[in-house]
Amino acid sequence: MSEVFKVKVDNSSEFDISKDDISNLDAVSTKGKYHILQNNASYKAEVLNSEFNNKSYSVKVNSNTYQVKIADKLDQLISKMGFAIGTNKQIDFIKAPMPGLILDVMVKEGEEVKEDDALLILEAMKMENIITSPRNGIVKTVNIAKGNAIDKGHLLIKFE
Repeated sequence: MSEVFKVKVDNSSEFDISKDDISNLDAVSTKGKYHILQNNASYKAEVLNSEFNNKSYSVKVNSNTYQVKIADKLDQLISKMGFAIGTNKQIDFIKAPMPGLILDVMVKEGEEVKEDDALLILEAMKMENIITSPRNGIVKTVNIAKGNAIDKGHLLIKFE
């Protein structure tokens, strides 16, 4: 089974494409541009800009330019687990990304935290996961204690 990528175009259209689909594409590269044949139609394509780390690209097809974002297997797993990449830092609460056992809680209500400060340790699948603060802020409530078994999505910490 071939790896499947999630492709989002202009933050509106979304579709899946596999490595097999890509390798079966009828495309010819000429000087950084591409000539593509699809369903008896001819297209000229060019990658105008690429941000490889963000997996986002500006692609010109014929005379139209599109913003394309590609999510591989890891990106899809991170999203499915409830984490987000490159999102707004104004997060008001933290929920458990997976079921597990709370090994330690490093903060208490009313405590000021900085971005990336360790908040708690969650053991899941025999691995210790340090959950860090997504932003600067003050802890409003701590809804767990050391030794608690929790489910995915359980509210862990709220910020003011």
